[in-house]
Amino acid sequence: MTELCIKALLSYLLGSVMGSLVIRRITGGVDIRNLGSGNAGATNALRTQGKMIAFWVLLIDLAKGWIATGKIAPWIIPHVSAAIPDLEVWAAAVCGIAVMLGHVYPVWFDLRGGKGVATLVGAVLGLGAGLLVPMILAWLIAVFVWGFVGLASIIAAAAFAVTMALRRDNLPLLTFGIAATLLIIYTHRGNIARMRAGTEPHARRLWLFGRHRSQA
Repeated sequence: MTELCIKALLSYLLGSVMGSLVIRRITGGVDIRNLGSGNAGATNALRTQGKMIAFWVLLIDLAKGWIATGKIAPWIIPHVSAAIPDLEVWAAAVCGIAVMLGHVYPVWFDLRGGKGVATLVGAVLGLGAGLLVPMILAWLIAVFVWGFVGLASIIAAAAFAVTMALRRDNLPLLTFGIAATLLIIYTHRGNIARMRAGTEPHARRLWLFGRHRSQA
């Protein structure tokens, strides 16, 4: 139990390392939380800072999810958790949700972070690249059919949960998928409200190639 708590804490602290705000401190740039949508993620970075900054923000936010589930989760602290070895199967799930919570509520940056999508993608990548396929397909289909990037992100998260449900052999990752989907829905509550009000911008197909940008 102690080891699992340590891993969760490390994952949360890692998630709190916000790519956009780290880059801001290195370059002396502006705080993107005061620009555009007020979000600290890669989409707002793209809209307000350009493609190069957005690329590095995305890379950092993906990497911390991948590290949490691919590196921190399997890491074993000798002689700490041997008494409860069954808890180790929950490590990836706990680290995955912890790194997302760190991204959404970063302790280093006044608990004002991003929406968790890129970090979720990185966490799933750490679990297995093949698990990204249904998420990517679901995201693309949702964007093409409905035109809302925020809705597509929610559906992509749900696709991971559905994938784990269909496998029927991994309760920890199913739990992670459900928790991650609920968190993504919560962080996109503003997008949902705008969709219901008819004021959420639509994404065009050209947005995928950087020629049209939409709020996510």
